[in-house]
Amino acid sequence: MANISGLNGLRPTPETAPGLVTPPYDVIKEGSPLEALLNKNPASFFHVTLGPTPAETLASLQKQGVLIQDAEPCFYVYEQAWNGGNRLGFFAAVEVSPYAEGNVIRHEKTFDEKVKGRIAVTRATGFTLEPIFLLTSSPIGTLLERVRAAGKPLYDFTSDFGGLNDLHGIHSRVWRVPESSPEGAALKAAVAQNPLYIADGHHRYHAALLGGQTHAMAYIVGDARILAYNRVINGKVPFAQAKASLDLQPAKEFATPPKNHFCIYTKEGAFLLKAKNVPGDVVGRLDCSILEKEVYPVLGVDHSMILKQEYFDYYPEWDLATMKAKVDAGEYELAVALHPVSIGELMAVADAGLKDASVVMPEKSTFFAPKILSGLVLYKHALKPGQ
Repeated sequence: MANISGLNGLRPTPETAPGLVTPPYDVIKEGSPLEALLNKNPASFFHVTLGPTPAETLASLQKQGVLIQDAEPCFYVYEQAWNGGNRLGFFAAVEVSPYAEGNVIRHEKTFDEKVKGRIAVTRATGFTLEPIFLLTSSPIGTLLERVRAAGKPLYDFTSDFGGLNDLHGIHSRVWRVPESSPEGAALKAAVAQNPLYIADGHHRYHAALLGGQTHAMAYIVGDARILAYNRVINGKVPFAQAKASLDLQPAKEFATPPKNHFCIYTKEGAFLLKAKNVPGDVVGRLDCSILEKEVYPVLGVDHSMILKQEYFDYYPEWDLATMKAKVDAGEYELAVALHPVSIGELMAVADAGLKDASVVMPEKSTFFAPKILSGLVLYKHALKPGQ
Protein backbone atom coordinates (compact mmCIF):
# COMPACT_ATOMS: atom_id res chain seq x y z
CA MET A 1 0.00 0.00 0.00
CA ALA A 2 1.14 3.60 0.46
CA ASN A 3 4.68 4.09 1.71
CA ILE A 4 5.53 7.39 3.39
CA SER A 5 8.55 8.73 5.22
CA GLY A 6 9.58 11.87 7.04
CA LEU A 7 11.27 14.74 5.25
CA ASN A 8 14.07 17.11 6.26
CA GLY A 9 11.91 20.16 5.81
CA LEU A 10 13.31 23.39 4.44
CA ARG A 11 10.98 25.86 6.10
CA PRO A 12 10.65 29.52 7.08
CA THR A 13 11.67 30.81 10.48
CA PRO A 14 8.63 31.38 12.71
CA GLU A 15 8.89 35.16 12.44
CA THR A 16 9.11 35.20 8.61
CA ALA A 17 6.44 32.56 7.89
CA PRO A 18 3.37 34.87 7.88
CA GLY A 19 4.88 37.16 5.24
CA LEU A 20 6.39 34.39 3.13
CA VAL A 21 3.55 31.91 2.64
CA THR A 22 1.19 32.20 -0.34
CA PRO A 23 -1.78 30.43 -1.90
CA PRO A 24 -0.73 27.63 -4.31
CA TYR A 25 0.53 28.63 -7.73
CA ASP A 26 -2.49 27.31 -9.65
CA VAL A 27 -5.04 29.61 -7.97
CA ILE A 28 -3.02 32.79 -8.57
CA LYS A 29 -4.51 34.10 -11.82
CA GLU A 30 -2.22 36.09 -14.08
CA GLY A 31 -3.08 39.78 -13.93
CA SER A 32 -5.28 39.37 -10.86
CA PRO A 33 -5.26 41.67 -7.80
CA LEU A 34 -3.92 38.71 -5.79
CA GLU A 35 -0.94 38.36 -8.13
CA ALA A 36 -0.25 42.09 -7.85
CA LEU A 37 -0.41 41.93 -4.04
CA LEU A 38 2.02 39.00 -3.82
CA ASN A 39 4.35 40.44 -6.43
CA LYS A 40 4.79 43.63 -4.41
CA ASN A 41 6.13 41.65 -1.45
CA PRO A 42 9.83 40.81 -2.09
CA ALA A 43 9.74 38.21 0.71
CA SER A 44 6.77 36.32 -0.78
CA PHE A 45 7.14 32.68 -1.81
CA PHE A 46 5.29 33.76 -4.97
CA HIS A 47 8.67 34.71 -6.44
CA VAL A 48 9.78 31.07 -6.11
CA THR A 49 6.64 29.33 -7.43
CA LEU A 50 5.82 31.78 -10.23
CA GLY A 51 8.79 34.14 -10.51
CA PRO A 52 11.23 34.25 -13.45
CA THR A 53 14.24 32.97 -11.45
CA PRO A 54 12.96 30.41 -8.91
CA ALA A 55 16.32 28.78 -8.18
CA GLU A 56 18.07 32.10 -7.56
CA THR A 57 15.23 33.37 -5.38
CA LEU A 58 15.19 30.16 -3.35
CA ALA A 59 18.97 30.31 -2.86
CA SER A 60 18.69 33.94 -1.75
CA LEU A 61 16.04 33.09 0.87
CA GLN A 62 18.31 30.37 2.24
CA LYS A 63 21.34 32.68 2.29
CA GLN A 64 19.36 35.34 4.15
CA GLY A 65 18.34 32.78 6.78
CA VAL A 66 14.66 33.15 5.91
CA LEU A 67 14.50 29.41 5.17
CA ILE A 68 16.13 26.91 7.51
CA GLN A 69 16.67 23.15 7.16
CA ASP A 70 15.61 20.61 9.77
CA ALA A 71 18.38 18.15 10.63
CA GLU A 72 16.25 14.98 10.88
CA PRO A 73 13.36 13.49 8.88
CA CYS A 74 10.05 14.70 10.27
CA PHE A 75 6.35 14.72 9.63
CA TYR A 76 4.68 18.12 10.00
CA VAL A 77 1.17 18.16 11.45
CA TYR A 78 -0.77 21.07 9.94
CA GLU A 79 -3.98 22.52 11.35
CA GLN A 80 -6.17 25.03 9.50
CA ALA A 81 -9.00 26.73 11.36
CA TRP A 82 -11.58 29.14 9.96
CA ASN A 83 -14.97 30.47 10.89
CA GLY A 84 -17.06 27.37 11.33
CA GLY A 85 -14.44 24.84 10.30
CA ASN A 86 -11.19 23.04 11.10
CA ARG A 87 -8.94 20.57 9.27
CA LEU A 88 -6.02 18.56 10.60
CA GLY A 89 -3.55 16.73 8.33
CA PHE A 90 0.20 16.33 7.95
CA PHE A 91 3.09 16.76 5.51
CA ALA A 92 5.15 13.71 4.53
CA ALA A 93 7.25 12.31 1.69
CA VAL A 94 5.22 9.78 -0.28
CA GLU A 95 6.87 7.15 -2.46
CA VAL A 96 6.21 7.84 -6.15
CA SER A 97 4.89 4.79 -7.97
CA PRO A 98 2.98 4.20 -11.24
CA TYR A 99 -0.80 4.53 -10.99
CA ALA A 100 -1.26 0.88 -12.02
CA GLU A 101 0.32 -0.25 -8.75
CA GLY A 102 -2.65 1.21 -6.86
CA ASN A 103 -0.66 2.90 -4.08
CA VAL A 104 -1.52 6.45 -5.13
CA ILE A 105 -4.80 6.65 -7.03
CA ARG A 106 -5.81 9.48 -9.36
CA HIS A 107 -9.26 10.60 -10.47
CA GLU A 108 -8.59 13.47 -12.87
CA LYS A 109 -6.95 14.16 -16.22
CA THR A 110 -3.80 16.28 -16.43
CA PHE A 111 -2.67 18.87 -18.96
CA ASP A 112 0.73 18.22 -20.56
CA GLU A 113 1.85 21.87 -20.49
CA LYS A 114 1.10 22.24 -16.78
CA VAL A 115 3.02 19.03 -16.01
CA LYS A 116 6.00 20.27 -18.05
CA GLY A 117 5.93 23.53 -16.09
CA ARG A 118 6.09 21.71 -12.75
CA ILE A 119 8.92 19.44 -13.96
CA ALA A 120 10.85 22.52 -15.08
CA VAL A 121 10.58 24.31 -11.75
CA THR A 122 11.45 21.22 -9.68
CA ARG A 123 14.48 20.54 -11.87
CA ALA A 124 15.58 24.17 -11.67
CA THR A 125 15.35 24.29 -7.87
CA GLY A 126 15.95 20.65 -6.86
CA PHE A 127 12.99 20.95 -4.47
CA THR A 128 9.35 19.96 -4.37
CA LEU A 129 7.86 23.37 -3.65
CA GLU A 130 4.20 22.51 -3.03
CA PRO A 131 2.50 19.36 -1.73
CA ILE A 132 0.15 16.91 -3.37
CA PHE A 133 -3.15 16.80 -1.43
CA LEU A 134 -3.90 13.15 -0.57
CA LEU A 135 -6.84 11.43 1.12
CA THR A 136 -6.51 8.36 3.31
CA SER A 137 -9.11 6.08 4.86
CA SER A 138 -6.58 5.03 7.51
CA PRO A 139 -7.25 5.99 11.16
CA ILE A 140 -4.93 9.01 11.55
CA GLY A 141 -7.29 11.46 13.28
CA THR A 142 -6.60 10.41 16.87
CA LEU A 143 -2.83 10.40 16.26
CA LEU A 144 -2.90 13.92 14.84
CA GLU A 145 -5.04 15.20 17.70
CA ARG A 146 -2.56 13.71 20.16
CA VAL A 147 0.28 15.65 18.52
CA ARG A 148 -1.78 18.84 18.54
CA ALA A 149 -2.46 18.51 22.26
CA ALA A 150 1.11 17.60 23.22
CA GLY A 151 3.20 20.69 22.62
CA LYS A 152 3.80 24.20 21.33
CA PRO A 153 3.52 24.58 17.54
CA LEU A 154 6.35 25.70 15.26
CA TYR A 155 3.98 28.16 13.59
CA ASP A 156 0.90 29.91 14.87
CA PHE A 157 -0.44 32.72 12.69
CA THR A 158 -3.39 33.98 10.64
CA SER A 159 -2.78 34.53 6.93
CA ASP A 160 -3.40 37.91 5.32
CA PHE A 161 -4.03 38.07 1.59
CA GLY A 162 -6.11 41.21 1.58
CA GLY A 163 -9.37 39.28 1.30
CA LEU A 164 -8.38 38.26 -2.24
CA ASN A 165 -8.25 34.49 -1.66
CA ASP A 166 -10.13 31.96 0.47
CA LEU A 167 -6.95 31.34 2.48
CA HIS A 168 -7.18 34.90 3.82
CA GLY A 169 -7.98 34.93 7.52
CA ILE A 170 -7.33 31.22 8.08
CA HIS A 171 -5.48 30.39 11.29
CA SER A 172 -2.57 27.99 10.71
CA ARG A 173 -0.59 25.98 13.24
CA VAL A 174 2.17 23.43 12.53
CA TRP A 175 3.86 20.85 14.80
CA ARG A 176 7.01 18.89 13.97
CA VAL A 177 6.97 15.11 14.56
CA PRO A 178 10.30 13.28 14.11
CA GLU A 179 9.86 10.13 12.05
CA SER A 180 11.82 8.23 14.71
CA SER A 181 9.37 9.20 17.48
CA PRO A 182 6.54 6.87 18.58
CA GLU A 183 3.99 9.22 16.99
CA GLY A 184 5.99 9.29 13.75
CA ALA A 185 6.19 5.50 13.60
CA ALA A 186 2.46 5.24 14.31
CA LEU A 187 1.59 7.67 11.50
CA LYS A 188 3.76 5.76 9.03
CA ALA A 189 2.22 2.42 10.02
CA ALA A 190 -1.35 3.75 9.88
CA VAL A 191 -1.04 5.25 6.38
CA ALA A 192 0.57 2.04 5.07
CA GLN A 193 -2.70 0.17 5.65
CA ASN A 194 -4.49 1.68 2.65
CA PRO A 195 -3.89 3.37 -0.70
CA LEU A 196 -3.86 7.16 -0.98
CA TYR A 197 -6.25 9.07 -3.23
CA ILE A 198 -5.14 12.25 -4.97
CA ALA A 199 -7.60 14.96 -4.01
CA ASP A 200 -5.70 17.91 -5.46
CA GLY A 201 -2.32 18.26 -7.14
CA HIS A 202 -2.60 15.76 -9.99
CA HIS A 203 -0.13 17.79 -12.06
CA ARG A 204 2.41 17.79 -9.20
CA TYR A 205 2.22 14.03 -8.75
CA HIS A 206 2.40 13.42 -12.49
CA ALA A 207 5.42 15.72 -12.69
CA ALA A 208 7.11 13.76 -9.89
CA LEU A 209 6.35 10.51 -11.71
CA LEU A 210 7.61 11.65 -15.11
CA GLY A 211 10.50 13.58 -13.54
CA GLY A 212 11.89 10.42 -11.96
CA GLN A 213 11.51 11.40 -8.31
CA THR A 214 11.68 8.64 -5.70
CA HIS A 215 9.33 10.59 -3.39
CA ALA A 216 7.13 13.66 -3.53
CA MET A 217 5.94 15.94 -0.77
CA ALA A 218 2.34 15.34 0.22
CA TYR A 219 -0.29 16.69 2.58
CA ILE A 220 -2.32 13.76 3.91
CA VAL A 221 -5.73 14.08 5.54
CA GLY A 222 -8.61 11.81 6.47
CA ASP A 223 -11.40 14.05 5.16
CA ALA A 224 -11.82 17.01 2.86
CA ARG A 225 -14.38 19.56 1.71
CA ILE A 226 -15.09 19.68 -2.04
CA LEU A 227 -16.56 22.81 -3.59
CA ALA A 228 -18.02 23.05 -7.07
CA TYR A 229 -15.63 24.34 -9.72
CA ASN A 230 -17.77 26.73 -11.73
CA ARG A 231 -17.16 28.35 -15.09
CA VAL A 232 -17.78 31.49 -17.11
CA ILE A 233 -18.24 30.90 -20.84
CA ASN A 234 -18.16 32.75 -24.14
CA GLY A 235 -19.93 30.49 -26.59
CA LYS A 236 -19.51 30.65 -30.33
CA VAL A 237 -23.32 30.64 -30.49
CA PRO A 238 -24.78 33.77 -28.80
CA PHE A 239 -26.86 33.02 -25.72
CA ALA A 240 -29.85 34.84 -27.24
CA GLN A 241 -29.84 32.19 -29.96
CA ALA A 242 -28.82 29.20 -27.81
CA LYS A 243 -31.44 29.68 -25.08
CA ALA A 244 -34.24 28.50 -27.36
CA SER A 245 -32.66 25.03 -27.25
CA LEU A 246 -32.42 24.99 -23.43
CA ASP A 247 -35.33 24.37 -21.08
CA LEU A 248 -34.51 27.31 -18.81
CA GLN A 249 -36.59 28.16 -15.76
CA PRO A 250 -36.26 31.56 -14.06
CA ALA A 251 -34.29 31.46 -10.79
CA LYS A 252 -34.43 33.88 -7.86
CA GLU A 253 -30.64 34.21 -7.70
CA PHE A 254 -27.38 32.92 -9.07
CA ALA A 255 -26.50 30.23 -6.54
CA THR A 256 -25.22 26.66 -6.18
CA PRO A 257 -27.96 24.44 -7.67
CA PRO A 258 -29.30 21.03 -6.61
CA LYS A 259 -27.70 17.86 -7.95
CA ASN A 260 -28.21 17.32 -11.70
CA HIS A 261 -29.13 20.97 -12.23
CA PHE A 262 -27.21 24.00 -13.47
CA CYS A 263 -27.69 27.60 -12.45
CA ILE A 264 -26.96 29.96 -15.34
CA TYR A 265 -26.43 33.71 -15.05
CA THR A 266 -26.56 36.13 -17.98
CA LYS A 267 -27.37 39.81 -18.39
CA GLU A 268 -30.97 38.64 -18.75
CA GLY A 269 -30.94 37.23 -15.21
CA ALA A 270 -30.53 33.86 -13.48
CA PHE A 271 -31.98 30.59 -14.76
CA LEU A 272 -32.15 26.97 -13.59
CA LEU A 273 -31.58 24.15 -16.07
CA LYS A 274 -32.28 20.50 -15.24
CA ALA A 275 -30.21 17.72 -16.80
CA LYS A 276 -32.12 15.86 -19.48
CA ASN A 277 -30.37 12.54 -18.92
CA VAL A 278 -28.19 11.19 -16.07
CA PRO A 279 -26.06 8.28 -17.30
CA GLY A 280 -25.27 5.34 -15.04
CA ASP A 281 -21.48 5.24 -15.38
CA VAL A 282 -19.28 6.84 -12.72
CA VAL A 283 -17.94 9.60 -14.99
CA GLY A 284 -20.97 10.25 -17.19
CA ARG A 285 -23.27 10.88 -14.23
CA LEU A 286 -21.12 13.75 -12.90
CA ASP A 287 -22.73 17.12 -13.42
CA CYS A 288 -19.60 18.51 -15.12
CA SER A 289 -19.81 15.64 -17.64
CA ILE A 290 -23.52 16.24 -18.24
CA LEU A 291 -22.87 19.95 -18.74
CA GLU A 292 -20.24 19.19 -21.37
CA LYS A 293 -22.53 16.76 -23.19
CA GLU A 294 -25.83 18.64 -23.02
CA VAL A 295 -24.97 22.35 -22.88
CA TYR A 296 -21.59 22.91 -24.53
CA PRO A 297 -22.80 21.82 -28.01
CA VAL A 298 -25.70 24.27 -27.81
CA LEU A 299 -23.21 27.06 -27.12
CA GLY A 300 -20.93 25.94 -29.94
CA VAL A 301 -18.00 25.02 -27.69
CA ASP A 302 -16.30 21.69 -27.00
CA HIS A 303 -13.67 19.99 -24.85
CA SER A 304 -10.76 21.23 -26.97
CA MET A 305 -11.51 24.80 -25.89
CA ILE A 306 -11.65 24.39 -22.11
CA LEU A 307 -8.21 25.89 -21.46
CA LYS A 308 -8.67 28.76 -23.91
CA GLN A 309 -9.42 31.82 -21.84
CA GLU A 310 -11.34 33.51 -24.62
CA TYR A 311 -13.99 30.81 -24.14
CA PHE A 312 -13.66 29.60 -20.51
CA ASP A 313 -12.48 30.61 -17.08
CA TYR A 314 -13.01 28.84 -13.75
CA TYR A 315 -13.96 29.96 -10.24
CA PRO A 316 -14.61 28.10 -6.98
CA GLU A 317 -18.07 27.98 -5.46
CA TRP A 318 -17.36 30.80 -2.99
CA ASP A 319 -16.61 33.26 -5.82
CA LEU A 320 -20.01 33.51 -7.52
CA ALA A 321 -19.94 37.31 -7.16
CA THR A 322 -16.81 37.57 -9.32
CA MET A 323 -18.44 35.39 -11.97
CA LYS A 324 -21.48 37.67 -12.05
CA ALA A 325 -19.23 40.71 -12.32
CA LYS A 326 -17.41 39.14 -15.30
CA VAL A 327 -20.74 38.66 -17.08
CA ASP A 328 -22.05 42.11 -16.15
CA ALA A 329 -18.85 43.68 -17.50
CA GLY A 330 -19.22 41.80 -20.80
CA GLU A 331 -16.03 39.75 -20.41
CA TYR A 332 -18.04 36.52 -20.63
CA GLU A 333 -21.59 35.97 -21.83
CA LEU A 334 -22.75 33.55 -19.17
CA ALA A 335 -21.74 31.98 -15.88
CA VAL A 336 -22.62 28.42 -14.86
CA ALA A 337 -22.77 27.17 -11.26
CA LEU A 338 -22.70 23.41 -10.60
CA HIS A 339 -23.43 21.16 -7.64
CA PRO A 340 -20.19 19.97 -6.00
CA VAL A 341 -18.83 16.47 -6.52
CA SER A 342 -19.02 14.26 -3.41
CA ILE A 343 -16.13 12.33 -1.85
CA GLY A 344 -18.02 9.14 -2.72
CA GLU A 345 -18.24 10.11 -6.39
CA LEU A 346 -14.54 10.97 -6.46
CA MET A 347 -13.52 7.63 -4.96
CA ALA A 348 -15.87 5.72 -7.28
CA VAL A 349 -14.13 7.26 -10.31
CA ALA A 350 -10.68 6.67 -8.81
CA ASP A 351 -11.44 3.01 -8.03
CA ALA A 352 -12.88 2.43 -11.51
CA GLY A 353 -9.72 3.96 -12.95
CA LEU A 354 -7.62 1.19 -11.39
CA LYS A 355 -9.32 -1.31 -13.72
CA ASP A 356 -9.46 1.01 -16.74
CA ALA A 357 -6.91 3.85 -16.90
CA SER A 358 -9.16 5.80 -19.29
CA VAL A 359 -11.74 6.31 -16.51
CA VAL A 360 -10.95 9.75 -15.07
CA MET A 361 -12.94 12.84 -14.21
CA PRO A 362 -13.08 15.72 -16.66
CA GLU A 363 -10.62 18.50 -15.92
CA LYS A 364 -11.81 21.25 -13.57
CA SER A 365 -14.26 18.91 -11.79
CA THR A 366 -13.40 19.65 -8.15
CA PHE A 367 -12.14 22.45 -5.96
CA PHE A 368 -10.85 21.39 -2.55
CA ALA A 369 -11.14 24.06 0.12
CA PRO A 370 -9.34 25.45 1.83
CA LYS A 371 -6.17 24.96 -0.19
CA ILE A 372 -2.79 24.32 1.44
CA LEU A 373 -0.50 27.26 2.08
CA SER A 374 2.65 27.16 -0.05
CA GLY A 375 5.99 27.84 1.58
CA LEU A 376 5.36 26.22 4.97
CA VAL A 377 7.56 23.22 4.09
CA LEU A 378 9.79 22.48 1.08
CA TYR A 379 11.23 19.07 0.25
CA LYS A 380 14.68 18.29 -1.18
CA HIS A 381 13.64 15.26 -3.21
CA ALA A 382 15.85 12.55 -4.68
CA LEU A 383 15.81 11.15 -8.21
CA LYS A 384 15.83 7.52 -9.30
CA PRO A 385 19.12 6.25 -10.81
CA GLY A 386 19.63 7.48 -14.36
CA GLN A 387 17.31 10.46 -14.01
